[in-house]
Amino acid sequence: MTRGRQTSVTREAPDRRPPGVAVLQTTQDHLLNGRVAYAQPANGFRSGIEPVLLSAAVPACPGERVLEGGSGAGAALLCLAARVANLQGVGVERDPELAALANDNARANHLAGLTFIAGDIVAAEERGIFDHAFANPPYHSPAGTPSPDTSRMQAKRGGEGLLAAWACAMAAGLRHRGTLTFILPAGRLAEGLAAMTAAGCNVRAVLPLWPKPGQAAKLVLGQGVKGGRSPLLLLPGLVLHRAEGGYTEEADAILRGGVALSMLDHS
Repeated sequence: MTRGRQTSVTREAPDRRPPGVAVLQTTQDHLLNGRVAYAQPANGFRSGIEPVLLSAAVPACPGERVLEGGSGAGAALLCLAARVANLQGVGVERDPELAALANDNARANHLAGLTFIAGDIVAAEERGIFDHAFANPPYHSPAGTPSPDTSRMQAKRGGEGLLAAWACAMAAGLRHRGTLTFILPAGRLAEGLAAMTAAGCNVRAVLPLWPKPGQAAKLVLGQGVKGGRSPLLLLPGLVLHRAEGGYTEEADAILRGGVALSMLDHS
């Protein structure tokens, strides 16, 4: 989310990148009403509100270890670490330029517990054990019209079986009773929940995100628990915008105030 941009002037990211990795042109933005400094690419795929909502739904506690798949420039992990003290986080991003930029962002925010790795989340690599895993996975159909921007297409377009592959890979490193959280378009909800279940993460809760009162949800949050057995809860959901415009009080508390969006403590 890039509410209240500090400047639209592009800059070169710090030269801390591996040899052969190009220097990105970026804009200096912020998240959570200025609590998090956030540099992101000036062109191509840019963060919206999805990573902020996703991070708010992760039930991490201080000192826990979390994994994010497809971390981009780090928005979700940065917001989660701003809310949860002493968080230890690993972001896996297949674009080396974005992974390097995410590490720059972690340093700029003095979040030493965050590390971003250039790689594929479904690769069979040892990353250790995690308390929570989460992702905003690519979900556009490969049959659709391709974006002319490569980074945007890679961030959004996913092939057949992608959700199942991501769920399986991310669940593999979860401890017993660890959580797996996805933010998905409503049209991919059934596929996403089936993927979580097949990966051994019983779906505990689904939370719709309503654009405005009376409108159908375009996005949903789904959360599973590894080894869990609780029945599925369809939660009341969150209305993002007031009918007359602007964020609702509840959405503003999350997107600007950084409060958690609880999915697991409902009776």
